Amino acid sequence: MQRLSSLCTGAGACISALHSLVGRHIYLEEYGCTFNHADTLALVEVLKAQGCMIVPTPEEADAVVLNTCTVIGSTERLMLRQMRRYSGHDLFLTGCMPSVQMDAIREVCSPQVIPPEEIRAAYARVNTTVSSAIGVVQVGQGCAGRCTYCITRQARGPLQSFQPPDIYSRVQQVVSYGACEVQLTGQDLSSWGLDLGRTLPDLLRGITAFSGDYRLRLGMMNPATVLPIQDDLIAAYQSDRIFRFLHLPVQSGSDRVLAAMNRGYTASDLRQLVRAFRKVHPDLTLMTDLIVGFPGETDQEFEETLQLITDLSPNKVNVTRYSGRPGTPAADLPDLQDSVKKDRSRAVNDHATALYHQKNSRWIGEEVDVVVTEQRKPGSVITRDERYQNIVVPASLPFGRRCRVKIEQDCTYYFIGSLV
Repeated sequence: MQRLSSLCTGAGACISALHSLVGRHIYLEEYGCTFNHADTLALVEVLKAQGCMIVPTPEEADAVVLNTCTVIGSTERLMLRQMRRYSGHDLFLTGCMPSVQMDAIREVCSPQVIPPEEIRAAYARVNTTVSSAIGVVQVGQGCAGRCTYCITRQARGPLQSFQPPDIYSRVQQVVSYGACEVQLTGQDLSSWGLDLGRTLPDLLRGITAFSGDYRLRLGMMNPATVLPIQDDLIAAYQSDRIFRFLHLPVQSGSDRVLAAMNRGYTASDLRQLVRAFRKVHPDLTLMTDLIVGFPGETDQEFEETLQLITDLSPNKVNVTRYSGRPGTPAADLPDLQDSVKKDRSRAVNDHATALYHQKNSRWIGEEVDVVVTEQRKPGSVITRDERYQNIVVPASLPFGRRCRVKIEQDCTYYFIGSLV
């Protein structure tokens, strides 16, 4: 495994990769999380300031940039396929993969590397923003945890919380450019401030004091770093400026597996945490993540995970089949058969889908206030209510428009509604 710092002979060598794109036609692909997406948005602004033109197809480009992800094995394989596909182009890579898997990359191509830190440094000098209904604001990079399966911690390093004034300035900037939804993102949002002697609720109180017509959507938070700030965070969610949306990855319902993952909490902690949130915010939208087939996971431990999902009753479950990541402690453990992982993944999805429909049924016929945030198909828009429920409305409405809709149809992961 090779760290990104060893790939550059100095800061100038790294910056030259970004500088060598000046004035060119560039095709860009991005993968991965919201944090990566924020880096992409910043990169586009930097490239535009350098006189570049972003083109919609690789055939129109004289350089290709891939913002990479390598969180699981299937994503890594997709990245390598894309690198082979564009190996005949002048290829540039950024994101997580070059930081930790440069040897694997060099087996398929010979790209130039743009470190994410260089993108952010260049963007600080450009400091422009595209008008958008959704603004993405990074609050820090890296993680305070040491999960045994996670390669992202190695790619992004230890926790580095960004300074509050910089975060405040960025939030105000995206709001001034039309953002009605501001997504706060980091590898573990609830760890923000641990290295500064501050807490996430401190930051939220500062942001929600700003004027403007916007709401915050808080990103993924590790239960281990939520537990110490639980009461203060629940109180912060009472602000009308924060969507009642909680992304809390549980990963397993087995205490033994959670300990083997080095997650820093128990299944009982998770139940208590969700109960505490719902006591104050009963209609909270809960999203969670699960890893099935972690090395050594027994049938009984998997049943404990299904029971935890029943108890938590989340609105959305992201299921991942375990895949060993190079350089992580868990990679050396005996792996389970793919067929076992596949069966368990299917069982979780089926179980969760039944729960979705039970939860969704109560909303049919309800009228809710929403804001228009996206358009993915002509003639319809995506709206969000205060719980961040996704309600598709078959109408052409401007971004940021606030209106009232009646929820009419449950489509499992979203609703269809009509204007009242």
